[in-house]
Amino acid sequence: MTKKNRSFIALDVLLIVLTLLPIVAVLILKVLTNVPSEGISITGARVFFTLPLPLGGLPITESQINSAAVILSLFFLCLYMTHGIAERPNTRRQLLVEWVVEKTESMVSDSMGSFFAGYAPFIAAILALSALSSLMSLFGLYPPTSDINIVAGWAILVFILITYYKLKGGLGNYLKGFTEPIFIMTPLNILGEVATPVSMAFRHYGNVLSGSVIAVLIAAALQGLSSLLLGWLPGVFGEIPFLQIGLPAILSLYFDLFSGCMQAYIFAMLTMLNISGGFPEDEYERRRQKKLLKKQQKTKTND
Repeated sequence: MTKKNRSFIALDVLLIVLTLLPIVAVLILKVLTNVPSEGISITGARVFFTLPLPLGGLPITESQINSAAVILSLFFLCLYMTHGIAERPNTRRQLLVEWVVEKTESMVSDSMGSFFAGYAPFIAAILALSALSSLMSLFGLYPPTSDINIVAGWAILVFILITYYKLKGGLGNYLKGFTEPIFIMTPLNILGEVATPVSMAFRHYGNVLSGSVIAVLIAAALQGLSSLLLGWLPGVFGEIPFLQIGLPAILSLYFDLFSGCMQAYIFAMLTMLNISGGFPEDEYERRRQKKLLKKQQKTKTND
């Protein structure tokens, strides 16, 4: 093995370790700070400490720490997947990366059109961040998508982008949209505008949180049912919750894996549809041609 190959493998190993390290770190933090409780316990994100600020304290919560861990893991995972990338694919990871890029670009092109072709990395980031945040529950960690504050932050960012592209048609055209189809609909149109980020946030947050709650309730119910039906078994066998074996894991595959990935896909699709749907392409093109014509006329005048 050449020195170059050894260096390549060493960097690969380092990137894999750095990818797993944030998840391991929050696992250790959970073990060290977890307070055991009896019975069913469904709580929000724990507050580790509060940073004093002039306008009030900033609580640093479990969801923020876990979200930062997901972002760091994704960062190093991207570095690992693109390490050694070549003009001609020579590794399976590069083929996988190119397949992901092609599928994302195709999805963005089909949903948003050619004008938004540059949005493929943004949509891929939303998909990865949302899906991996929900999958944190597979490690027994608090999923950041179960915190309305985290998901609301994403929805507000998307709302800013929606408004930005709506304003591409001009401020007058944007304000005029609130009066359509008739002026009396203005209050409802304004309410509908505000409802977009609210519905996106609560849909994502509610589905992920409800899945976690249902899984906990079913696990607790199976434990009680096992004690009721099989508690007569002698010795330690009567204390083993046999009915909890298998079924919670199957439910976890749905609520944590399938549902988490599905909600990430839905959030990404809503992002694409809302941004592209709010963009007044005809009005934008008309304004662009008008500005271009004025510029040409000004150039001729100066000449």
